Amino acid sequence: MNNPRSVNSSASPANLDLVENQRQSSSGEFSRIEKRNGATKITFHSKSMPRGCNDKKYDLFRTMSGKLERQISNLRGKPIDTSLQDKEITESLTAERFLEALQGPKLETLKEMEKIVLPEDKTWPFLLRFPVTSFGMCLGVSSQAIMWKTLATTKAEKFLHLTQVVNHVLWWISLVLLVSFSITYLFKTIFFFEAVRREFKHPIRVNFFFAPLISVLFLALGIPHSITSSLPSILWYFFIAPILLLEMKIYGQWMSGGQRRLSKVANPTNHLSIVGNFAGALLGASLGLKEGPMFFFSVGLAYYLVLFVTLYQRLPTNETLPKELHPVFFLFVAAPAVASMAWTTISASFDIGSRIAYFISLFLYFSLVVRINFFRGFKFSLAWWAYTFPMTAVATATIKYSGEVNGLATQILAVLMSGAATLTVIGVLVLTVVHAFVKRDLFPNDFAIAISAEQPKQKKWLKQLINGSLENSTRGLKVLDPEDTRIDIEAPPLSNAVCHTV
Repeated sequence: MNNPRSVNSSASPANLDLVENQRQSSSGEFSRIEKRNGATKITFHSKSMPRGCNDKKYDLFRTMSGKLERQISNLRGKPIDTSLQDKEITESLTAERFLEALQGPKLETLKEMEKIVLPEDKTWPFLLRFPVTSFGMCLGVSSQAIMWKTLATTKAEKFLHLTQVVNHVLWWISLVLLVSFSITYLFKTIFFFEAVRREFKHPIRVNFFFAPLISVLFLALGIPHSITSSLPSILWYFFIAPILLLEMKIYGQWMSGGQRRLSKVANPTNHLSIVGNFAGALLGASLGLKEGPMFFFSVGLAYYLVLFVTLYQRLPTNETLPKELHPVFFLFVAAPAVASMAWTTISASFDIGSRIAYFISLFLYFSLVVRINFFRGFKFSLAWWAYTFPMTAVATATIKYSGEVNGLATQILAVLMSGAATLTVIGVLVLTVVHAFVKRDLFPNDFAIAISAEQPKQKKWLKQLINGSLENSTRGLKVLDPEDTRIDIEAPPLSNAVCHTV
């Protein structure tokens, strides 16, 4: 009896094809049953899974991946579409575009109807979320090291019986913070240079590029005597050179930068560029130099007066600074306080010039402290570190003033202001640690660097409609030329008809 499963070798080709089709059909049905029952997990090894579109968007900010991918694709004969990259990256972002698209603390919150070029529903890589404003922590802690060193070495404060242990601890913490933050931002520059470039174009964040440079000067000023009693003066030239180069760039834009002129981008964070001059003058004079510190003190004084007047007048066309930016108002105090200490070191006495600068900083300090509304109504952010550095600077200047004008009142004032500055730094530091390691929301997605270079179409039409309505309202007050038959193709037809019937 023949086996029905066997196939005779003498079978016809038609029968062979029929058997083969039945076998494949049975195999396919069995596979479908297995997949339905979940017994088999199918894995594709022949082809890698394609990257999502969101991953490709990160390439817009990577330093070399975009160019390298373009070159490889061209060599393979499959050129890629670079219109998006050319549009969003190589196109220059103006200061006005940042002001139009952003709001909130330090222009970090995206306005309504604005879109970004990175995914909003994903957590971005850490380097993209690490802003240059983080160096504000280095300023706050390093300035504390200087204050505690001044407290321990000033004769008027000897009754406190302080040693330089606190200065030593704070100095090492400042050094670790500055080195770790600098390395992190260096990696960001290497891997996401386009993000750094956008931060440099940001009208507020560009000022924070002075922060790590000023922190280096503060570390040199606050170095404990147990490490070294004096630094070689040649170091001053290496520390001040990058500040000078950055100032020439920024100050040049203030004068003739078009959209980046000072009257357009003036904000309290501009004081950081001024503080760099006074801190450099202070360090140079403490190292025994004369002409260099005097040069930077003169430049800082000239631009401080210009910036002070520009910020105070606040032209009617300028918008009021948001509540979240209130902490950076304390930067008004920093420049005259550091200038007071710089001139004291240059002139070797707390003379009338030092006192004028100190009293200006003291008045600004108390005029801000008594305004309770400046300290409530907004959430914690890195902007809070703007409280720490100016408060510490004016406290250090007060200590020096108490050493010149001996008296119980000056001693009490120095202790109170030093205590307030220390408590502020401790409080902000605790909140920073809580938000960084407990809540983990200290570094959210940085929308400020991901805005689109183009204005949204909806916003363009709204702007045209508003401009058209305003123009029509003004035209209604005057007689139009009847021979003018030109038609604005962007204006609504109804508005044109109204204009011609006036």
